[in-house]
Amino acid sequence: MSTAVPPRATVTASSPPSTPRLIVTRARAGQAVLDGGWWPRSWDPVAELPGLVLALSDRYGQIRRLMVNSLTWDGRFRRLAVGTLVVRIGWFASLDTGLLIATTDTGDQLDILVIPPQTAADAANRAMTAAADPTDTRRASDILAALTAPAPDPVDDSDVDAVWDNEGGHIAPSPSRWPENTVVTAISS
Repeated sequence: MSTAVPPRATVTASSPPSTPRLIVTRARAGQAVLDGGWWPRSWDPVAELPGLVLALSDRYGQIRRLMVNSLTWDGRFRRLAVGTLVVRIGWFASLDTGLLIATTDTGDQLDILVIPPQTAADAANRAMTAAADPTDTRRASDILAALTAPAPDPVDDSDVDAVWDNEGGHIAPSPSRWPENTVVTAISS
């Protein structure tokens, strides 16, 4: 559902905010890049942002500003009324598509991973959990890229001749597949 509103208008959602699919960190660690992950149900900002604002406000204090990528969302407006709050919205084409930045009225900044709505549930949950992990130093784009990366080739554990290479953890070919009279000291890729 696309929302057509004048860009300078203050928008108020016509329906109650949905409960956001959100995992956030309890307390930000010094090296953390992200404060949590959010999986919206659509790219409609009027339907999705109010629930997020309320959830973040309950956890971190009143949210006053949001910065979002202008190329991913369906509508543009400057202010969003959420209950008694009015949140200023900044739309930036240069902002990472997988990132939303929220600012509290005390000036704290929250960096939230935004997972595309069409993402599978198990992948979205893994990404939200990674984003909320204070020891995870990956950026939003790296976490999202890991969701779409091909899965590593499974290792056949039934091969009793499989040998670990102590110089990188690669599986050495089975001795039964080596040419006759071959001496293997190290196998590297």
